[in-house]
Amino acid sequence: MADVAIPLDLEREEHESATTRFFRTHASTLRGAFSLLVVAAVWEIAGRTGRWPLILAPISDIWLKFLQLAASGELLRHVLVSLNEFIVGFAMAAVFGVVLGIVIASSQTAKDVIDPWVSAVYATPTVALAPLFIFVFGIDAPSKMAVVFLLAVFPIVINTATGMTSTDRVYIEAARSFSANRMQIFTKVLIPSALPFIVAGLRLGIGRGLVGVVVGEFIGARAGLGYLIFKSSQGFQIDAMWVGVFLLAGTGVLAVSILQRVERRMAPWRQFELK
Repeated sequence: MADVAIPLDLEREEHESATTRFFRTHASTLRGAFSLLVVAAVWEIAGRTGRWPLILAPISDIWLKFLQLAASGELLRHVLVSLNEFIVGFAMAAVFGVVLGIVIASSQTAKDVIDPWVSAVYATPTVALAPLFIFVFGIDAPSKMAVVFLLAVFPIVINTATGMTSTDRVYIEAARSFSANRMQIFTKVLIPSALPFIVAGLRLGIGRGLVGVVVGEFIGARAGLGYLIFKSSQGFQIDAMWVGVFLLAGTGVLAVSILQRVERRMAPWRQFELK
């Protein structure tokens, strides 16, 4: 009997250790999924009470509306239009914002010339300029891309410049002591040190860019998730409205998670956990 019990105990310990490893590896994802399930359950109960029919629709009704819109092909059309506007506008903002931030941090003259304009335009209610973009670029995608670009670019510029100028002087002096030239200091010290700031700016830009998509499509559009939200809210189709809102929120979550993976891959030394 003892000979049989020992292998069973070992098998149980191996199984428990595999389960423990799984939960430890996916702890962050599981916590996020649990929080979503709790909120969804509360939302469903609140929606079923019928006390806020013009604000809340039950999650189950929203899911059924999602399937209905997806089956008709209408949802795919809206998603593709908004994704095209967001991706192009945000990509331009990311490239231009990182380059401009590096220029501001690298040259005092450039900073003196550009910084006042960055501060002034960033403080301007950019949403109010959306009708101007539609007047200039028309009602189609380019005007929405311009709104996305203008809303997303400034957090990227400011965070990139801040990250470049926040590099510890000790690292720069250490690189110089090993005869590193200006380009090597730039690529091996300044950029890696500023990377978390750049990623933080990109994450902020994602949220503002998605707002830009919605604002642009609210003011004038023929399709898109913002157009779907606006049209549904005007017709009191609350379930369809929340389909558009959830898809935009999911896009933001997905984009941020991709950026986090990029940061972990490019700057693994920045990862730590408070014990």
